[in-house]
Amino acid sequence: MEVRRRVLRPAPAGEPLKPKQDPHPHSQQQSYLTNAVFFGLFFSLAYFLLHRWREKIRTSTPLHVVTLSEMAAIVSLIASFFYLMAFFGITFILHPFLNYRSSPEDDLDLHIPKPVPTPSCPAALPHHDEDIILAVVSGSIPSYSLETRLDDTRRAALIRRKAVEHITGRSLEGLPVEGFDYDSILGQCCEMPIGFVQIPVGVAGPLLLDGKEYTVPMATTEGCLVASTNRGCKAIHVSGGASSMLLRDAMTRAPVVRFNSAKRASQLKFYLEDPLNFDSLAVVFNKSSRFARLQDIKAAIAGKNLYIRFSCTTGDAMGMNMVSKGVQNVLTFLQSDFPDMDVIGISGNFCSDKKAAAVNWIEGRGKSVVCEAVIKEEVVKKVLKTSVEALVELNMLKNLTGSAMAGALGGFNAHASNIVSAVYLATGQDPAQNVESSHCITMMEAVNDGKDLHISVTMPSLEVGTVGGGTQLASQSACLNLLGVKGASKESPGANSRLLATIVAGSVLAGELSLMSAIAAGQLVNSHMKYNRSSKDITKIGS
Repeated sequence: MEVRRRVLRPAPAGEPLKPKQDPHPHSQQQSYLTNAVFFGLFFSLAYFLLHRWREKIRTSTPLHVVTLSEMAAIVSLIASFFYLMAFFGITFILHPFLNYRSSPEDDLDLHIPKPVPTPSCPAALPHHDEDIILAVVSGSIPSYSLETRLDDTRRAALIRRKAVEHITGRSLEGLPVEGFDYDSILGQCCEMPIGFVQIPVGVAGPLLLDGKEYTVPMATTEGCLVASTNRGCKAIHVSGGASSMLLRDAMTRAPVVRFNSAKRASQLKFYLEDPLNFDSLAVVFNKSSRFARLQDIKAAIAGKNLYIRFSCTTGDAMGMNMVSKGVQNVLTFLQSDFPDMDVIGISGNFCSDKKAAAVNWIEGRGKSVVCEAVIKEEVVKKVLKTSVEALVELNMLKNLTGSAMAGALGGFNAHASNIVSAVYLATGQDPAQNVESSHCITMMEAVNDGKDLHISVTMPSLEVGTVGGGTQLASQSACLNLLGVKGASKESPGANSRLLATIVAGSVLAGELSLMSAIAAGQLVNSHMKYNRSSKDITKIGS
């Protein structure tokens, strides 16, 4: 671009320099006044219409039903918009040409090229990997930027790995780096990778659940776990199978907001829990996603702080991001009526995510499932090597009384977290959510005149999904495909994730049955000594 510089003509001797006068001062003042009027008109009308539409949403009035005042406001809004666009838009477009206009007083135009600023870009990367490694070690190249600057995720992982070895002075031999698709985790699963951890995957089953057989993948490094669960699956299968019931499907998020007084906080609590307001809030919440559907709102007060627990369905996704977006929409909507509401955090731990909490044990979070089976007397004796009486007594004293003595929170079971973690790792779930997903109470009772065993597991907060997160990785996707729940359900949104939750509960049922039988029969120690002990010389491995 070129600019024109005006050369001032020297004034005649004895004549003082006079500032150049604007030939149209009145027109400029009128232009400023007109712009101010149209600016005020535009924003006033916009506010009026938004306020009217919000009232229509609250009263369930169709938006296309327009009153005379609203029609006039819409026409005036469009007119003021076109005026402002015409005025400022044309001025902006013509701005480069206006710079070239000259007055009759100009007698010389000098075309001086305008210097083009040099864009600030990172220095070019060295060609050799060894030089890049040294640059990462020295800090001149940030480790996190390697994927972007190299445009090669595998090479970035190799270089970062060698840089880490150089910085720490520790060998990473044994941590594999080849054979993994690093493109699949870029920007969504793991940052700054240097390799991947191998976890063996075993299968237990077939698990006969609700009339269908499932081969359950379990990723674990604990000996006996897969074998024990497999034995439980066998006992369930030969006894006719297990049945499951989905009690609830609702992911939660609970922001914390603060007011200047407890009275104001209680006013919002009453507003949120009033059934007459639920439909309006649901409309605002559900706009965040095609699958998010608000089910319930509960609020709890601590002084002038209010904790609002939103519950919603999330389709086949585990749904944390989905429910968070819906909550943000509602908070924005509420601030028009409660402008003094101060949003402290989108999560106030009343949700409660990745923490053992009574609210999840009582109210549920994610999928709430109960699974049961009746194990025949001969199966208890031949397959499980124990008796119905021994199992019922052990369950009472261990899982119920013993857990109560320990002050357990949701831990009234033998080892539900073992099975939950193994299935979660195999199918790409968030392993940290094993904390609340393992809430489980195991019940055993003698039935059919005391001959057979009725066993059930009740799990109120199984948090699973079949889309998003780690579920799209190749290994985890293969395990989901093995169970027949890969991806989103086309027939019924959410069906795959609900089925996965029941399979997890059925697997926990099998694991509980087998471990409790091993303890009752006195086989636990012998089994672990046989299957969970390494015969390798670890001193040689360490050296």
